[in-house]
Amino acid sequence: MALSPQYTGHRLGASDAPNTLEVYLDYVCPFSCKIYKALRADVLPWLAKEHPNKVQFVFRQQVQPWHASSTLVHEAALVVEKLNPAQFLTFSDVLFARQQDYFDEAVENKTRRQLVEQVAILVADATNSSKDDVIKLLANGTGTPENKGNAITNDLKWHIRLGRQNGIHVSPTVIWNGLRDDSVSSGWTLAQWQEYFKAKL
Repeated sequence: MALSPQYTGHRLGASDAPNTLEVYLDYVCPFSCKIYKALRADVLPWLAKEHPNKVQFVFRQQVQPWHASSTLVHEAALVVEKLNPAQFLTFSDVLFARQQDYFDEAVENKTRRQLVEQVAILVADATNSSKDDVIKLLANGTGTPENKGNAITNDLKWHIRLGRQNGIHVSPTVIWNGLRDDSVSSGWTLAQWQEYFKAKL
């Protein structure tokens, strides 16, 4: 599946690899966290070593609106993509490591602005930017209510439209070479992934 040029940070591996593993992930989903950590720590390094240039990995944003902070943390990741694409996956590592900070119970008594300021610290560290500059990109503005969103809204819409177009409802969802594969489990070990790729490559 195509990846728009402005989101190249979402890819790991050669863009001309003959196979593509896309995974739709939500930063505040525990199952997304589990599969992502396995992919980053074990599966993708193993693929790069044993099957070099055969598989590209694409991180797909899957905002789950029933989690109150899902939109914001995905916006934060898109700010990182905009400011320093090379840091997108490293920042994703950080968000998944800190995901409980953005769970429903953790944000229950916080305003959106408080959460913007909280996540802006992480973005600023990842991009070597100022916190205030990050806040400007994430803030929805003040004054007359016009519902225009923020500087990242159109980027977020692109990712959401892609997921809707492809019928993605939950995270994690795995796409192998353009087709959804519901046989993949977030709890798979490296050995199970190896068996999976044995049949695919």
